[in-house]
Amino acid sequence: MNIRKKTILISALVLLSTISFWQPRLAVGQGNLVGRTITGTVYFVGGRASGRSLPFTLIINRLATAEEVSQLNAALQSGGQDDLLRTLSRMGSGRIQIGTGVGVPANAIIASQAEGGPKLVVLYERNLRFAELRYGTRSADYKFGYAEIYLHGRSGEGMLIPAAKVRLRNGNTWEVEDFGTFPARLMGLQVRGGPPQPR
Repeated sequence: MNIRKKTILISALVLLSTISFWQPRLAVGQGNLVGRTITGTVYFVGGRASGRSLPFTLIINRLATAEEVSQLNAALQSGGQDDLLRTLSRMGSGRIQIGTGVGVPANAIIASQAEGGPKLVVLYERNLRFAELRYGTRSADYKFGYAEIYLHGRSGEGMLIPAAKVRLRNGNTWEVEDFGTFPARLMGLQVRGGPPQPR
């Protein structure tokens, strides 16, 4: 591969690693999702787990309020990732499980309306491994987990970034960067529990 081809490939990877732009001001209430559980499969496209699939579960106890979304935005604006992490750690919306373990708190589950149905953004504090903390690896700067879920009735799909960095652009847009791999796909999502959803 010549130098020009390498440069093009690297540029493409950099562009693809920053894949999600989301505007918190669009958050709206979706009360009919509270008390529900979303299950499906995570399929990893890149990284160490490339080609592997695991069970996925999101338990929704509550949705982030407009005030909480504003707090997250203000924290990111004033103090970057560290302030965002401090603010997020005081919130709780449910639980996210990847694999068969107990999972971690889904600190903020934010609902907005997308074409065809609700969109859920899940932002959570990920568990940093001991080696990341001890040896100060670059991945330790990617302190969040991030998921986007698009629902259509009782089914849906989406994507998951297990290690993410969040930045603010233009005062109200979140830019989410993946740690060196492509986002994982959320497939075969099914909404379970709660009262029947309108079709």
